[in-house]
Amino acid sequence: MATIRYLVHDVDIALPFYQSLGFELSDRWGPPFAILTRDGLALWLSGPGSSASKPLANGQVPESGGWNRLVIEVDELDAAIAKLKAHGARLRSEPVHGPGGRQVLVDDPSGNPVELFEARATSA
Repeated sequence: MATIRYLVHDVDIALPFYQSLGFELSDRWGPPFAILTRDGLALWLSGPGSSASKPLANGQVPESGGWNRLVIEVDELDAAIAKLKAHGARLRSEPVHGPGGRQVLVDDPSGNPVELFEARATSA
């Protein structure tokens, strides 16, 4: 199973965001850590106090955000956006069209980008 780890400000606030995208809570280790799963992917949410958030030897502190992202394929992009907006999600832009379909970047509650992708309908 592939795994992605996201650093989050608060696991309890991040959980409803990801559950609205079809992730299921698989395991929870106290307030700072949760494992969610969806279609063969494990998503580890690491909050303050988790081992992944500890400062490195050089003093650098791991943080959320950036541009690398988890991509979630959805059947109806507009419906997925509406569901996430109900949880207070912020879009980085309006949906864009490309040769393969439509996509949008939405930030989770800690500023981690998630790309929602709706494939272009294929003609039979």
